[in-house]
Amino acid sequence: MLWELAKWSEATTLGVAIRNSQYAFPIIEYFHLAALAVIGGAVLIVDMRMLGLGLRETPVAQLAKDAHPWFVGSLIVMLVSGVSLYTSEATKCYASPAFWIKMIALVLAVLFTFTVRRRVSLADAVQVSPATSKSVALMSVCLWFAVAWGGRWIGFGG
Repeated sequence: MLWELAKWSEATTLGVAIRNSQYAFPIIEYFHLAALAVIGGAVLIVDMRMLGLGLRETPVAQLAKDAHPWFVGSLIVMLVSGVSLYTSEATKCYASPAFWIKMIALVLAVLFTFTVRRRVSLADAVQVSPATSKSVALMSVCLWFAVAWGGRWIGFGG
């Protein structure tokens, strides 16, 4: 089923156009990586604060609210550009363990970010213990690192 989807994706007009263009893949990848940098900043600024590192005078909830539009915007760009990149080499991705690690980590990171992390980061500081806040931040960093690692490793043929 997934193999058939990969073959179909590669055969779409978009997949063929990106694969046959000298410039399309690198331009799309540029936007994908730029969005990764923005999402990394949006995640790290909140997570580092939850870990007690930096911006101590700014409440975690305020940082989380301020970073949220940047996170959502960059996530949208990453998803659109990622799907576009996938269509150009879907069968290669299907055979790549790094791709599957990235996809699993991405689903887990997005779910975690919009549920547990969001609830903890927006909670009143007296409602959340420092240990809970730090554990959530550490899990968030690990999940998003796994997404980035998987994506980088795809480029090495992993």
